[in-house]
Amino acid sequence: MISLPNRDFLEAQIEDFVISSEKVAHVQVGNSAEHALLVLTKTGYSAIPVLDMKYHFCGLINAQRITDAILGLDHIEYERLPDLRVEDIMETDLPLLKPDDRFQKALDLLIDQNFLCVVDHEGMFTGILTRRVMLKQLKKRIYQLNG
Repeated sequence: MISLPNRDFLEAQIEDFVISSEKVAHVQVGNSAEHALLVLTKTGYSAIPVLDMKYHFCGLINAQRITDAILGLDHIEYERLPDLRVEDIMETDLPLLKPDDRFQKALDLLIDQNFLCVVDHEGMFTGILTRRVMLKQLKKRIYQLNG
């Protein structure tokens, strides 16, 4: 069993580990599902944030939600993609982090998520925190302790 004599790193703020919003692909609420699918495909990401015109976080969109929205009874209705709006199909019920949240909270939430969106106290999207980054930090800490 791993023994961590010092839990200070669990209390560290996540701010230093956040991937800046400028580096994160996103779509806006008024975009079509066709545009969102194009961005998802081109970037290779599983999901991307949806922002309003002032960069407030609104939700996430992924290819599965888009596909589910265009499934017909006997075929996929691709012709609906240009008319379907991102805000009509995005996921909005998801956990969010604030830049001053602690490592422990992020670690707990990332168990069930590939990444978490980080928003400031006004709801402005500031970036994402990935499970990969958090695991790398945890690994680094464990190796430092085992020395």
